[in-house]
Amino acid sequence: MPISEFFQYLGPTDILDVIATSVLIYYVLLLIRGTRAVQILSGILVLLVLLGVANLLHLLLLGTILQLIVLGAAVTLPIVFQPELRRALEQLGRGGLFRFAELNEARAARAEDRAIAMIARAAFQLSQNKLGALIVIEQNSGLKEFSETGRPLNADLSVDLLLAIFMPRSPLHDGATIVHESTIEAAGCLLPLAEQSLAERRLGTRHRAALGLSEQTDAVVIVISEETGSIAIARNGKLSRTIEDESQLTRFLLACTHAPRLASANDLIAQLRARLLPHRQQMEEPHADS
Repeated sequence: MPISEFFQYLGPTDILDVIATSVLIYYVLLLIRGTRAVQILSGILVLLVLLGVANLLHLLLLGTILQLIVLGAAVTLPIVFQPELRRALEQLGRGGLFRFAELNEARAARAEDRAIAMIARAAFQLSQNKLGALIVIEQNSGLKEFSETGRPLNADLSVDLLLAIFMPRSPLHDGATIVHESTIEAAGCLLPLAEQSLAERRLGTRHRAALGLSEQTDAVVIVISEETGSIAIARNGKLSRTIEDESQLTRFLLACTHAPRLASANDLIAQLRARLLPHRQQMEEPHADS
């Protein structure tokens, strides 16, 4: 078919349909990037290719077995992808997929955030004394269900209070402390363990809990190893490399948290460009925790 005839059958609604579908596929890939969903979808794709080859070669027995396997996989997909589906629906509900921010204004606002500086200072004092800790910085996702598992405080954030909470004889030192803006909402909270396989990662309970919460919400979790005193940040189901400098931790937290006064914008093209840029922060797995 000549190209001129092809464009005769292509209307504005067709172009809109292609653009909308492309954006949807982009956000789905963005959502599952770096999660176990990528490996699972790759396995399902291999099964579909094998099924196509079996049908093409008229291998009836193999084709029937593969059809049953694919059908079973389709039934279990909602269960296997429960964390990813939950995160997608949560982002959609709060407008996280299409609400964008002006990056320059965000950096200027976050530079003055005293709460982040206090959290970073407390984290490094805990690290120097090798006191294990979990500090959760709440963002857009509500953490009420996790706060209710601990002791409600609703206290003003301070370095001394954070240090007191994680002292070994404190009744709240074993759980996580949840911080919202400049308020410590609760301490001694229980967090969900990571959904992903951890057999080869040798992570301790604190790191698994930090990963688990970051998989289900957009919270930023600071985890301090009681064994080594190392500091790492869990975000979007990934752990950062060990952070060895207080100013570096402050910059990292300012870069990955949302300031309360952040203004929203509607520039889709700018957001797509920002998301497609390579990440400067390289993520890797930490060593064992207690």
